[in-house]
Amino acid sequence: MTLIDGKQTAQKIRQELAEEVKTMKQQTGKVPHLAAILVGEDPASDTYVRMKVKDCEQIGYQSTLIRYDADISEEELLAKVEEINQDKDIDGLIVQLPLPNHITSEKITFAIRPEKDVDGFHPINIGRMAKGLPAYVCATPHGVLELIKRYEIPTSGKHCVVIGRSDIVGTPVSILMSRKAYPGNATVTVCHSRTPNIAEITRQADIVIAALGKPEFLTADMVKDGAVVIDVGTTRVEDSSKKSGFGLRGDVKFDEVSPKSSYITPVPGGVGPMTRASLLYNTMLAAKGAIY
Repeated sequence: MTLIDGKQTAQKIRQELAEEVKTMKQQTGKVPHLAAILVGEDPASDTYVRMKVKDCEQIGYQSTLIRYDADISEEELLAKVEEINQDKDIDGLIVQLPLPNHITSEKITFAIRPEKDVDGFHPINIGRMAKGLPAYVCATPHGVLELIKRYEIPTSGKHCVVIGRSDIVGTPVSILMSRKAYPGNATVTVCHSRTPNIAEITRQADIVIAALGKPEFLTADMVKDGAVVIDVGTTRVEDSSKKSGFGLRGDVKFDEVSPKSSYITPVPGGVGPMTRASLLYNTMLAAKGAIY
């Protein structure tokens, strides 16, 4: 069994991007600039955004963090998005989800110009990805594929089962794994909450990508020997042994499944760090004008 180290891989990507920043600065005087909007006081969102800002500082990007109280109006938030759309100095914009209930997330996401949509949530970027055109790929699916590529895991002709069909992970990763490329050329099955007898399907899989959001859902009896297991789940669960009072659990029962796997990602330290690294990668593409 090979443990797929997302933390180490993400650090390598950051080092590669830091070198690109130095070259860009020498040649043009510019560095990539990422703006992030955070609404409300959600602790997980706050932590995640602060980590993104720290990542930017580490590799030499410029970053701008804009905070709003939870009672900001939808109109005011849309106006800020449009202001950043028009700011030629800012290359990428993310609006951290979830947003308060009175704000329609899709309305905000769709208002971000596609060329600044480094989260890859805009319908134009999703459509371009589905067509196999250059696009900003959603950060988590991009991170999954990057791990597969850097660990040289074969995908052509393999049966890949994706558990989960969210717009952010399950659906895009299923498209990417089936495309005519590497990683890709897999036969993909998507399972979800309405799929009967999921275990019968996952036992056929050469590659399982678990993105359901249910802690330790995938157990040893659901995978065949030698399967590649990618765990996208990160659910907070109470843990009195931790200083914070909680721990992170993946969708895979790691202790059970890992002995049967050829490759497996841990939680934490697997896909999570790659999501942040992929956002930085997309921001570099935006700064270069590589997509649009």
